[in-house]
Amino acid sequence: MAVAIGIIVANLYYLQPLLHQIRHDFHASTANTSLLMTLVQAGYAVGLAFVVPMGDLIPRRRLVVGVFLFSAVMMAVGALLSSFALFAVVSFVIGITSVGGQVIIPLAADLAVPTQRGRVIARVMTGLLMGILLSRIVSGLVAQVAGWRAVYWGAAGLLAIMSLILHRALPDEPVRPHVRYRTLVASSFSLLVTLPQLRRRAWFGALIFAGFSAVWTTLSFHLAAAPFHYSNAVIGLFGLFGVAGVLAANLAGHHADRQRSHISTIIAALFFLLAFVILSVGRNSFWSMALGLLILDAGMQGLQITNQSIIYALLPGARSRVNSAYMVCAFTGASIGSYAAGTLYAAYGWTGDCWLGVGISLGLLIPALWWRNLPTTTNQA
Repeated sequence: MAVAIGIIVANLYYLQPLLHQIRHDFHASTANTSLLMTLVQAGYAVGLAFVVPMGDLIPRRRLVVGVFLFSAVMMAVGALLSSFALFAVVSFVIGITSVGGQVIIPLAADLAVPTQRGRVIARVMTGLLMGILLSRIVSGLVAQVAGWRAVYWGAAGLLAIMSLILHRALPDEPVRPHVRYRTLVASSFSLLVTLPQLRRRAWFGALIFAGFSAVWTTLSFHLAAAPFHYSNAVIGLFGLFGVAGVLAANLAGHHADRQRSHISTIIAALFFLLAFVILSVGRNSFWSMALGLLILDAGMQGLQITNQSIIYALLPGARSRVNSAYMVCAFTGASIGSYAAGTLYAAYGWTGDCWLGVGISLGLLIPALWWRNLPTTTNQA
């Protein structure tokens, strides 16, 4: 499950180190090219809203295999296109088809022993984090040698192979009560009204994804320009600093199992604030950029695991819908963050993006301190 999640979530991040090369290949502007990340993330939010809830209706093995196959086809189509407008449309569809991991994660939570659910979620999420981490590295290295289209061809092949493996490896599930699809989708969003804890965690999720996307959407432009002038390969290798996120995720899962989620939330918010200050002050220093990205990833993934450990305990019988509601908010935040970052970068450069991140960090820290004594368990929520 962890490997599969990593392979499909990588679709969302292959673009990040390639944006400056795609801009040159399609002769597009910086602002228009940065919109590709917004479209991918917006498509992902649509998939979360309308595809992921189906995991509470039909067998998740069948759903996951179909999503992986369709995603493979769309990545191959993206590799063939020569029109920027069509590539933008396909990027949106790729986002929709990349939600397979968010169907698998609730399945893993269902299979876990309740007292170890946080650690199990952290374990499968390690696959997601490694997918994010390796996607940037592999994308930059492959594009340096064979061009950005080779990245898309390789991704299509991996997705097709993994769909066959999942067909054989995922367990069968009992038949579920029939629910109308329209009712199922609507009920996902109604959970945001009925579950206060889900609303609070959705707020945190939207902001961490907005801040994370704000950095990585414009990072390739910043590193390709003066004073760095880095190649695709070097820009992709900056993804290595995301290893801090893997460590933070497992630590957050450990704390979540011990009901210490308020502590990890506050620490993650402080990490976000510190990261953006470092990225702003040290914008022309390799070591400052590296440190800022490392701290940012640690805060991002630590809070993400904390959020998921809490929301999956709220309604065990509707985890796919809970996950859908939460992740729609998260990737809506991501798409807004990408759009705002591209706009601010075009106007004010890297400094503008960093101050956007400071504002996002305060939006995390203040509620984290305010809500620190509110309940996090299912019954109290």
